[in-house]
Amino acid sequence: MPKTVMIVDDSASLRQVVNIALKGAGYDVLEASDGQDALAKLTGQKVHLVISDVNMPNMDGITFVKNLKQLPEYKFTPVIMLTTESQEGKKAEGQAAGAKAWVVKPFQPAQMLAAVGKLILP
Repeated sequence: MPKTVMIVDDSASLRQVVNIALKGAGYDVLEASDGQDALAKLTGQKVHLVISDVNMPNMDGITFVKNLKQLPEYKFTPVIMLTTESQEGKKAEGQAAGAKAWVVKPFQPAQMLAAVGKLILP
């Protein structure tokens, strides 16, 4: 049974690139345009990993991760932040919120898939 990954990013083109890479690697994909949209779509179904941008309208990625980790069914769901932010302060904030990995845009799909593979257990 394929593992499910949720992509949370306000850029439709970036979601599409990540979606194609993930589906090509055999994952099921859910998409959300920002943190609020993602929380609304997480209705208890099993999600094995979340990939989230940091800078988004309505609810930024770090606030989204903090909210996600408050939900019992997603408390242990690993999160990769996929962002243009490379400052150590932002990374520390993301880790404190619960992010497990930090991938800086622009990225190579293989780099992102390697991070996904390390965080989703078979």
